[in-house]
Amino acid sequence: MAPVLPSLLGDSAQRFADKPAFRFAATDLSYGNLVQRSNQLAYGLRTDGIQTGDLVGVLMGKSVDNAVAVFGIMAAGAAYVPLDPSAPVARLEQIAESCNLSHFVVDDERAGKMAKLADKLSRTCHVYGTTALDGGSVVTAGWEQVATNPTTTPNHTVGQDDLAYIIFTSGSTGTPKGIMHTHGSAVAYADMAAKLYDVTPEDRLSNFPPLHFDQSTFDFFSSTLAGATTVMIGKEHQLVPASLSKLIEDERLTIWYSVPRALVQLLLYGALEERDCSSLRWVVYGGEPFPLKHLDALMARWPNARFSNCYGPAETNQCTYHHFHRTDIDAATDTETGMPIGVACPGMETLVLDRDDNPVTDGEIGELVVNSPTTMKGYWGREDLQDKIFHQRPADDGLRRYYRTGDLARVNQAGLLEFLGRRDRQIKIRGFRVELDEVESVLLTHNDVSEVAVLATSPAGDAGDDDGPTITAYVATGPEVTIDPAKLQRHCATRLPRYAVPGRVHFVDDFPRTTSGKIDYLALAKQEEPA
Repeated sequence: MAPVLPSLLGDSAQRFADKPAFRFAATDLSYGNLVQRSNQLAYGLRTDGIQTGDLVGVLMGKSVDNAVAVFGIMAAGAAYVPLDPSAPVARLEQIAESCNLSHFVVDDERAGKMAKLADKLSRTCHVYGTTALDGGSVVTAGWEQVATNPTTTPNHTVGQDDLAYIIFTSGSTGTPKGIMHTHGSAVAYADMAAKLYDVTPEDRLSNFPPLHFDQSTFDFFSSTLAGATTVMIGKEHQLVPASLSKLIEDERLTIWYSVPRALVQLLLYGALEERDCSSLRWVVYGGEPFPLKHLDALMARWPNARFSNCYGPAETNQCTYHHFHRTDIDAATDTETGMPIGVACPGMETLVLDRDDNPVTDGEIGELVVNSPTTMKGYWGREDLQDKIFHQRPADDGLRRYYRTGDLARVNQAGLLEFLGRRDRQIKIRGFRVELDEVESVLLTHNDVSEVAVLATSPAGDAGDDDGPTITAYVATGPEVTIDPAKLQRHCATRLPRYAVPGRVHFVDDFPRTTSGKIDYLALAKQEEPA
């Protein structure tokens, strides 16, 4: 029988029953205990009406109970829906109504928010993991009560085509969009990534991203498949880079995976010269480009680690990789060269297509499409988008389905894919096409610029309507650094055509962030809107 995510856990528990599967704040949860507690939660969910294919919300901060929630929900045959603990109740309500959620796993700290959410839902809510809620339309079962349930494996069948989880993202419009992954796509990714990075039972992985961010699936599932230990990183370490580097040293982490921003913060403020991080053998990053000067400096600081740029929207999990060498950085400083995202992961296929869906020749720019067993089933409740987001092409084995990434790419002379920005980040000014991501990359080459975001904003007051949008750059500099905006514009003018030079430069102390640490372009754009 084809494996599903709970069977990966069961297999590792048979081999490593007493070994820590997850660890948080010096608390270990062994593989054997994780299976038992997951089965107890699954029994409670099934008793309270959950059936195979149903959805269960998870509203929790970091703890080893995260793993119990995830694997317990899947052991019940349901799919977990991670909810952003920092999101406003209105957004949580939108997702809960969309998924018809009536069962939730919640921790004590989020009990108040859960109570407000339950008040807005016109149904009885079953809440597990906390009893810190008032009565009314909420039925609670704390972990002590859950622990009285049987520890035997629930008697039902889950197949590879059944849903495992749904992750909601904002999309380009800000409307929550649910990415549906099956056990088949999740297991395919877990297996591919575990092999690509040679994850072993001796490894200790970081879990930096929150549960509602797709990067967490590597930490949860590839590690479980391999029998490794995942060390969960809480807010107290994430907010203090020097504390985070101490955690890496103390926990002897071997594999790191996060967005580049977390690594940049470690480099700049993590007191790395005082830490022994030699245990790290892989530093994997993705989700956004890594500023080359910071990547170069970090590679010099951690010479024993291998660095890997992984690319892939949440809809496909990871689909390409490029193991970086410092010679790649020298090549990528040429503004005509994009950021290498490498080659397709094993078992996957990538194509670069023109606007008529014809493959382009190497060196030409087009949209990247991906055929992969790790690809999502579709968007929750949006069957109308299937034809738009998927492209089918004839092949020897019949029609193949490709996911349209919306990203611009090309294949360079070395046969590597280069990421050239979002298709929807391409604008026209006076008839000329401008890639906003290229403008960002040029600004980041300035020594005093630490981070930047570039937007197309409404025309400046003295610009004619025919000029189109204005390019506005938001720039963060190093500590106690002051730059004349005109100097940055002159810097851009040496590498960009005149029409692509930012018309406005604003300096910021920090940027609005998504909960995964990425720059929140939607929030930044709203700051530009007139009051």
